[in-house]
Amino acid sequence: MTSHDEVPRVVRADREIAAGPGEIFEFIADPAQQPRWDGNENLAGAPGWQRVRRAGEVFVMTLTNGGVRENHVVEFDEGRCIAWKPAEPGQQPPGHLWRWDLERAGASRTRVTCTYDWTRLTDESRLPRARATTPDKLRASLDRLAALAESPRPSTADQQMPRGGPPASVPSGWPGAGRDRRGFTAVPLTACRGRLI
Repeated sequence: MTSHDEVPRVVRADREIAAGPGEIFEFIADPAQQPRWDGNENLAGAPGWQRVRRAGEVFVMTLTNGGVRENHVVEFDEGRCIAWKPAEPGQQPPGHLWRWDLERAGASRTRVTCTYDWTRLTDESRLPRARATTPDKLRASLDRLAALAESPRPSTADQQMPRGGPPASVPSGWPGAGRDRRGFTAVPLTACRGRLI
């Protein structure tokens, strides 16, 4: 057995945050907010109209290295659970998954668990980065998320939404341009505890 084989392929970290699940979930389910708390420092930005509402959606994220990912949402339970599989634009996900679970832990407190699962990742070029995604990186994300959620913040209702609501399709120049964002087929919700897709 090599040292590479000994690296856990399911990495998990959790912590309590002094905010309600709904407040915290907004930072996770809105891709435009994700670079603000990304402990891997891998995310550069995303359009502000992509707030996830259901499983089956795909949101686009630009990485710090200039790459672009289409993130396929495979689980969604508002305020409780969201999971997605990143992929190259126009490609099938290569087998790794990001998952967030939120559980109320008292009045205005939430236990947040972040899981990175790369048990099905077979793309050799992605393995070094997967191995480098440690519990410490996940804890860094949780700590940044806590700092945001525990700080007073202004209403974001009108900050990033284009006039007239979200566009019906991906803007020109983005991967998947012309794809009907409202036409994604929702997949059935699965249990948000104890099972990874």
